[in-house]
Amino acid sequence: MPFFEKVEITDIASEGKSIAKVNDMVIFVKMVAPGDIVDLQVIKKKKNYMEARVTAFHKYSDLRVEPFCEHFGTCGGCKWQHIPYELQLKSKQKQAEDNLRRIGGIEIPPLKPILGSEQSQFYRNKLEFSFSDHRWITAEEAESGEELGEMRALGFHVPGFFDKIVDVEKCWLQEDPSNKIRNTIKKFSLENDFSYYNIREHTGFMRNVVVRTSTTGDLMVIVVFNEENMQARESLLDYLKKEVPEISSLFYVVNEKFNDTLYDQNLVVYSGKDHIIEKMEDLQFKIGPKSFFQTNSRQAQRLYEVAREFSELEGDEIVYDLYTGTGTIANFIAGKAKKVVGIESVPEAIEDAKINSELNKIENTEFFVGDMKDVFTDEFVEKNGRPNVIITDPPRAGMHSKVVEQILKLGAQRIVYVSCNPATQARDLQILDEKYKINRVQPVDMFPHTHHVENIVQLELRD
Repeated sequence: MPFFEKVEITDIASEGKSIAKVNDMVIFVKMVAPGDIVDLQVIKKKKNYMEARVTAFHKYSDLRVEPFCEHFGTCGGCKWQHIPYELQLKSKQKQAEDNLRRIGGIEIPPLKPILGSEQSQFYRNKLEFSFSDHRWITAEEAESGEELGEMRALGFHVPGFFDKIVDVEKCWLQEDPSNKIRNTIKKFSLENDFSYYNIREHTGFMRNVVVRTSTTGDLMVIVVFNEENMQARESLLDYLKKEVPEISSLFYVVNEKFNDTLYDQNLVVYSGKDHIIEKMEDLQFKIGPKSFFQTNSRQAQRLYEVAREFSELEGDEIVYDLYTGTGTIANFIAGKAKKVVGIESVPEAIEDAKINSELNKIENTEFFVGDMKDVFTDEFVEKNGRPNVIITDPPRAGMHSKVVEQILKLGAQRIVYVSCNPATQARDLQILDEKYKINRVQPVDMFPHTHHVENIVQLELRD
């Protein structure tokens, strides 16, 4: 593979990569900043582009800032710590616009300036950490020739290595006592010589831990074990309760499956409540251990405010909230609509959505569970009323083609499309362009120091 010396990085690209050019050939590179001058070893060669890794830095860009996390460059998260936040926002704005124009190929108005996050650290309300009996070994450790010491680790997966975990000392993504919880569990499990998970052999006792926080001060912890050992499990959970009394909801589960998904598992309340409460404006939201909730609570409120604004509700509309999750958007806009109908595939989320309506004394919402393409049918619409406004907030893969077809068939006056993936959003918008024009576009940054961007689009039925 080709090797290039003293190449200048010129711009930021999508998916967290940056761009260099050699003889008019585009080269995508990770973990660099515009203005860096580097040596590049090509690792993938295609007809129109290459991908390369940096082998040496000759000059660091003047744009760079000092990463704040000791695990930067190894851990899989926060890959843009070395790029100023203002430049991150500029790149995300461009990414959202480029996707709509290049993939969608449709006419769009000028984008509104991206809404940046007031908190660029400790902004997440949910983190999942993994145990491993084979921690990631740094190049410095490997070359030192010294004893490697403890090999058990609790932290995040190394990008590209499903079986390697970075042993995290301090994570800057979630407010305390998140770090205290993780380090307390690690300390006790090591002192008692508990075995850590081996993903290749599917062995070991300690498997995962999930920490969920809220702006109300509620705190949920889910400890996942790979096998049953009641004495060891209870000793750990009792110690955790004693050392971190702030925990308001403590769960455990023994997951003997080969995958980490907990939606099909029986999670047991060991101590405290079976949920936590989040608040937005004057609304309360119940969040259970399996509930989906936007992981940046403060930015989520701004996201929902924009969705409500783009809905332009006057009070007599029937609104469909597709992919409603725990009913956050549905309940958030209910006060402005005649009726809101929410659809979601996760049964536990729908139960939470109903409870959220009850908690807030909202009586004009209805929620239904099932696969969107199977539930959102002509018969469903006939029974629940034809929507005047449709809000859709699908997963990263976007909407199923049958769902897009049904939306076109219904011809609602207005659509508000909330997306965590502007690329699949653009694909869906290209199809909707047959009947709808885009009026407004608002990018929102939910995940500082990553390349991810949320994008909200308002569509109006063409005359």
